[in-house]
Formats: sequence, structure tokens, C-alpha cells
Amino acid sequence: MPATTTAPSAGTTAGKTSRKRGRRLRLFVLVLVLALVAGVAYGAYWSVSTVRASFPQTTGTIKLPGLAGQVEVKRDDYGVPQIYADSDADLFMAQGYVQAQDRFYEMDVRRHMTSGRLSEMFGSGQVDTDAFLRTLGWRKVAQQEYDTKLSPATKQYLQAYAAGVNAYLKGKDGKDISVEYAALGFTNDYTPEAWSPVDSVAWLKAMAWDLRGNMQDEIDRSLMTSRLSPKQINDLYPAYPSATHRPIVDEGSYNKATGKFDPQRPATSSDGTSGTAQDALQGMQSQLSSLSDTLDKIPALLGPNGSGIGSNSWVVSGKYTTTGMPLLANDPHLAPMMPSLWYQMGLHCRSVSSKCGYDVAGYTFSGMPGVVIGHNQDVSWGFTNLGADVTDLYLEKINGSSYLYDNQEKPLATREEVIKVAGGASKTITIRETNNGPLVSDRDDELEKVGQKAPVNSAAPDRGTGYAVSLKWTALEPGKSMDAVFALNRATDFKSFRAAAKDFEVPSQNLIYADTKGHIGYQAPGKIPVRAAGVDGTVPAAGWESKTAWKGYIPFDALPYEYDPKRGFIVTANQAVIDDKKYPYLITKDWGYGTRSQRINDLIESKTKGGGKISTEDMQKMQMDNSSEIAALLTPALLKINVSDPSVREAQKLLEGWDYTQENDSAAAAYFNSVWRNVLKLAFGNKLPKELRPKGECLYVTPPAGTGPVDDPNQKVQECGEREGDSTQPDGGDRWSEVVRKIFNDQNNTWWQSPATRLDKATTTRDQLLARAMKDARWELTAKLGKDTTTWSWGRLHQMILKNQTLGKEGPGFLQWVLNRGPWNLGGGEAAVNATGWNAASGDYGVTWVPSMRMVVNLKDFDKSKWINLTGASGHAYSAHYSDQTEKWAKGELLDWSFSGKAVDGSTVDTLKLTP
Repeated sequence: MPATTTAPSAGTTAGKTSRKRGRRLRLFVLVLVLALVAGVAYGAYWSVSTVRASFPQTTGTIKLPGLAGQVEVKRDDYGVPQIYADSDADLFMAQGYVQAQDRFYEMDVRRHMTSGRLSEMFGSGQVDTDAFLRTLGWRKVAQQEYDTKLSPATKQYLQAYAAGVNAYLKGKDGKDISVEYAALGFTNDYTPEAWSPVDSVAWLKAMAWDLRGNMQDEIDRSLMTSRLSPKQINDLYPAYPSATHRPIVDEGSYNKATGKFDPQRPATSSDGTSGTAQDALQGMQSQLSSLSDTLDKIPALLGPNGSGIGSNSWVVSGKYTTTGMPLLANDPHLAPMMPSLWYQMGLHCRSVSSKCGYDVAGYTFSGMPGVVIGHNQDVSWGFTNLGADVTDLYLEKINGSSYLYDNQEKPLATREEVIKVAGGASKTITIRETNNGPLVSDRDDELEKVGQKAPVNSAAPDRGTGYAVSLKWTALEPGKSMDAVFALNRATDFKSFRAAAKDFEVPSQNLIYADTKGHIGYQAPGKIPVRAAGVDGTVPAAGWESKTAWKGYIPFDALPYEYDPKRGFIVTANQAVIDDKKYPYLITKDWGYGTRSQRINDLIESKTKGGGKISTEDMQKMQMDNSSEIAALLTPALLKINVSDPSVREAQKLLEGWDYTQENDSAAAAYFNSVWRNVLKLAFGNKLPKELRPKGECLYVTPPAGTGPVDDPNQKVQECGEREGDSTQPDGGDRWSEVVRKIFNDQNNTWWQSPATRLDKATTTRDQLLARAMKDARWELTAKLGKDTTTWSWGRLHQMILKNQTLGKEGPGFLQWVLNRGPWNLGGGEAAVNATGWNAASGDYGVTWVPSMRMVVNLKDFDKSKWINLTGASGHAYSAHYSDQTEKWAKGELLDWSFSGKAVDGSTVDTLKLTP
């Protein structure tokens, strides 16, 4: 039977704050409805009842069949729920119900994505995306995990969660769930279906996809071979600067005698092998470019895959804090989406026991039970992306229905899947796999025309169709990461924390730790492949030879970790985990380059030097640090350049006395970042192949060898960029900072050479190129911000718009206005601790990723911890909690985070009782 509700009595009103919020909400709804009925698109169909139908009930009583006992849901003035129950099943059933109340549309879109069924909601425009996602088989692998890998307890939690979601859905039409469904109903009569436990498991596959590591770099390096020499490509992927940017773990090393990592053992070098880059794969450009285009079209649930996908986290021992106990900070960097990926929540057993084992609070994913990042009554933990190389592309020799492997023909594994299309005919696709993985090249027409000049030693079968490309990825093997989530939620000490981390196989994350006994720690978990000697995962490998296959995975006990390091703090911000000289295994060749992590290290050391102590407020200020490392390198040289043009000199003077911080009102930051963008474009971007440059950006270039007029090697042809999205290069991340740092003192390095144009002379030295970039930046900002430099500000360029990830991006203009929020003028920037990223190649300074939440956990008193979300608790566009945290987030403010029963009661404004 459907859930039944009892309306709250007049005596249950939540006080002045709640009434004030209600008045604001009614006013907003009134204005919205007036706008709708005034003749805007869809206005004739929508009414007050449609607008308000999906608002969740947050007070009174709701009968929920399936509960064993009464559950209380207490919400604070920001709509953040704290759930209290007497059994695990009731706790997770209530979590499913409450998250569905606030976020079901978001949950539904994500589960359609993870199963390759977006076309069922949005029509034929999503067929290609669905075909690619079906080829990857996320849903298939999630089903295998549920059937064969997960513990009975985890399955029970997933079942309880699904029951809660379905109890919410029962008896509701789409318009009763969200206004997005009301809009969809006008075109395709879409009806939401019941939730299943596997829908929750599949979410981890999408998370792993966005955090998959260096797959784009692997493609880019191969594409670069059409224009750049092996040395030039190496220049653009420099080694990690371990001498200047401290790795995460620097007080231990791998113990060859035991085969384990020893966090306290003095560092020694090892005799480990490292892979070497394979020969450039010339002739594969068309194929790999198409694969890159396909990847760009896959919706990113977390954010753009590249230098921005990362996070900051650090933990400071009580030795250096004002509380005498650890402080732990975390802020994952994800796409600025509406609503935020995160959902704040507390899950509390009234009495922790074997029957009810959870007392935990933090950030959850809508659609998945448990807490992902946060703390329980004993420990706290945070995540950043480790960046391990867990994907490899393999070239495959295909002959009809078979593929070649070690000189033997083996049958391709095949399966057919039907893609249903809203408003159109279904489409059947065939998915083919080798022993390496699915053939991702099958999903694009141009990928069928693979290169016929790939430099291999033997002829491929059927050279008319050439090579296919398969994907080997750890997340396509069933694992137990869902078990790990619940184990983390129950951890009581570092031993149980590490045991939980052992099962967190994908995505591979840096896990930091602190506990109420004063200990701090770090663990690198994950299923990370061991590659053959000579294979390093930087370019596609020959799939027809067993010698290129993975040789297993790095043993968990051999993965780096730390426990109470002598330095008294641990920083993870996507830098190298450990110096390669101290470790025999290859984790990746494509680390982040440590700009953010080193800045955090420096801030901690400067604060604690001489006996200083770090407070919660200090941790908060560090999260908002806007300093630019590349500005500190370039600006002194920019100021020394003799500028004759008075307009350019006026802009140059903005840099005088600048402290390299990128506040949103800084004119200097605006000008510098424009200079930096133009330096990258002149020195590197214009020399990259069209497959990496922004779509529509056209240059006159010498054709690649073998493609131009043979009788005139000096002939120039127009070549336009082909890449869309945030993977265009050079993106300006800290890899590019390291590229420039390596050549900066070499005035005559060939990278500083830039050809003449109609308006500019050719450059041959560094300072000539810097001068040209300064001039180009001056006129670029004149066009964007006006001639008067006193009106310039970084925030006017560097804006964040929060977009609903479906109808807010591609729906009618009116719906975008209704569902999206912004803009906000932000400080921070690329490679700053306050990582409001942007892509320098795109020509747009708009924000592409942000600290999607911020938290500082106080292990002395959890009720003195602080947190903030990017948007708000609600996914309903008209709710008071849709974006009520964003303004504070933009200012760097944090909210109080109640955890104890007393603190939660003190902050509660709405209480909902769920009864059997």
C-alpha cells in the first residue's frame, strides 16, 4: 500500500526562521507562476499545483510500510536531514525515502546514464551516448558485483534503500516528483520506474569513469605524433618535480624483503623497473581523434576529465592545532552543477549495537546508501583522486568475427542490446569484446576507418579495415567497493579504516584519516595494474601480443600509507603519491604536478613555524587561498619587458606590486591570466595538431608530412581545431606550469618561436613571445571588459553558472532560466588551492570546476566542525533549499555542522516522523 501522510498541526511550526523561509518560498512561487501564465513557453500547461506538487513533506507523520519502528527525520534551516532509527534496515530505508524526496529526478537521470538508457528520457539525441555506455557495460558489471561480490549485509542495505525510494515513488506521477518530469511529459510521456539495488551499485562505475586517470593523455600523446617529435612530446609531459613539490608519502618506502610498504622505514632506492614509451602510433590520428570526440560527448557526472578533476585534503596532528586534536579538511573539485553532486546527511542509530551499527554524518551521493565522506563517532576521513593509471587502450587486429592473439585467431565475444528511444524507433547495437575489453572503436563511424599506416612489425588481418581499439579498465571487473563504503562508515581505528580501504578498489582514491585518540593517517587504496616491462600506459599498446597484457595488480600491503608521520601533517591534492625512486611499482606516469599540494604544505609549515598553532578558521582560510604559483614565476619577467605601446604599458602597470593572489576584484589577476593564456597559445597551442585545438580555431600551417603538396614544402594550408569541451589543450593546468618552468630560463628555446602574422613579427626568444602575449592580452581584455583598466576584475571574467545537467543545458530557454542559477564572480583559479578551474585553450575564462563542497572536521568536538555545499539540499528548482548555500560558499563561509543529539536538536526546524 502507498505511504500515507498526516499533516502537521499548527503547533508543529518550526519558529520564526521556518515561517520566514516559507514566506520567501510562497513569494517566489507566486512570481514564477505569474511568469508562467504570462505566456512564456509551457506557461499554459503549468499551474500553482504543478509547481508545488513535488515539494517534500518535512513535518508531521508519514506511514511507511516496511519499517520495523519509528524513524525521525530532523532538518535544520538549510534543509539538511539527520535521520534517527533503531535498526540498519530502517535507517537505510529512510535514507532512500528522504533522498528521493529531495533528489529523485537527479537520481533517475544518473541511473539512466549508468545503464545507457538516456534515450528513454531525452530522445534520439542520446542514442550515440547510450551506445557507448552500453559498450562499456557499467550496468552489466554492477549486476555481477551485486550477484557475486557484495556481502549479504551490503545487499540488505541496498535493498532497504531501494524500498525507501520506491515507497516514495508509489502512487506518484512524474509531475508529483519534480517539474522536470512535468516538462518531459509534454514531449515523451515519460514515467519513472521503480528503483533497484543495482541502480545504486552502478553509480560507483560512473564515479570511476570520471576519475579514470590518464586515458585522455594516452590519446593526446598519440595524436601529437602527427606534428611533434618524440622529444617535443616529452617536453610537454615533464617528469614530476619531486624536488620542489613534495609527494604525499615521504617518510617510508617499499620493503623488498617483505614485499610490503613500511611507512616508518628509512627511504631507500629500489631496483624496480619502469615502462618506456612505445613507438609513436602514426597513422592512428583519425581513429583516436574520433574516440576523443566520443569521450567528450559522454556526460561527466563529476566534472571535466583532465587537470581539474581532483581535490584537496589535508589533516594536521593535534601537536600543531589549537584544540590539541587533529583537524581534517577536504574539498573535492567537481563540475559546477545544479544541484550539487553532494547531499549532506546524518545517519544515526539511537543506540549503536549489532542491530544498528551506524552513527555517521557527512556527504552522500543521492541514489546510494551510506556516507561517502565525513565522520562517525570515532574517525573522520576524506577523499582526493589518486590519479592511478587504471585504463589502457589496446590496438586490435580484427578479422571478421575473430581477433588475433599470440598468432592465434580467437572469437570475439558479442552481445546485442536494444536502445529504446523516446518518441522514436528502438535501435539494436552489437557489442564486441576481445580478451582486453570492449571494442570502443565500434561506436563511431569514422573509427571503422582505422589507420592503415600504423607502424607494426607484422601485417594485420584484413588491412582494409585495419585496427580496432579496445579498452582495458579495472572498473569493468566486478569488485567490492560498495562493501568498502559501509566499512568506512563503521571504522573505529586505523586498522579497521585500512581494512575498509582494501575493498575500495575503484575509483582509486587517496584516503586521509584522523581519529578521536589523536592519530592521523593516509592510505592509497585501489586496484592498480602491474604492467609488463617496457609498457608504461602512456600510449596505446599492441593488443595482439600477450607480453603487453597486465600482470596482475599491486598487492594492497605494498600500496603506500602513513600513520602518524613525524612531520605532523599529511597533504593530498592529486600530487605524486611517492617518489618513483622509492617505489618499484608504476602507479602512473601522469600525476598532477603538485602545485596545490605544495602550497598547502607551505601554508601549514609557515603557520606552525616557531610553535604556531592551526585553528579551524586557519584551515578554512587555507581552503580559500588564491595564490598563483605560475604568476610568481612569470610576473617579474613580465615587468622587466620594455613596453612602448602606452595602452599595453597601462595594463603592465597593473602587475606592479601584485602579490599573485587571484581575488575576484583583482584587475592584476584578470590581466595576468589573459597573458598566461596567450603565452600558452603562442608557445604551444598553435603548434599542436588540430585534434587537440579548440573547434573552430583556424590557423595557416605547414601540412603534416605526407599530406601536403609534394612539390611545395612551404605551402601553407588552413587547419581548424576539432576538439570540443574542456579537454582542449593547452588547458593551463599545473602540467603546463611545469612545462614552462623547465624552459623559462632558456631565452632561446625553440618553444618560444612563433611565426609572424599580418600584425606581428615572428618571435625567436622568450621575452619577445612574452611581449607579444602581453599585447594580445591587453586587446583581448579591452574587448571583453572595456578600455578602462580600472574597471577590470578577475571575477567579471571568471564566472560560475550552476546548470541543471539535463534540461538546464539543452532544454528550452525558459526552462534553463528556471532551472539554472548564476552567474557568480569568483576568485581563485587554475592550480590554486581555491581551485575554480578554467580552460586556457578555450578562450573562455568561465569556471569549469570548483570545490564542490568544503568541510573542516574538528576531532576534539565534532559539533564544532564546519561544512558547506555548493548548492543546497534540494533538487527542486523552487525550493528554498535549491541554492541557499551557494552565496556563502562563494564567499568562503562555512556552516555549523551539528552531530551530537543535543546539537542536532538545537538546530532542528522541521521534524518528520516515519512510522510502520
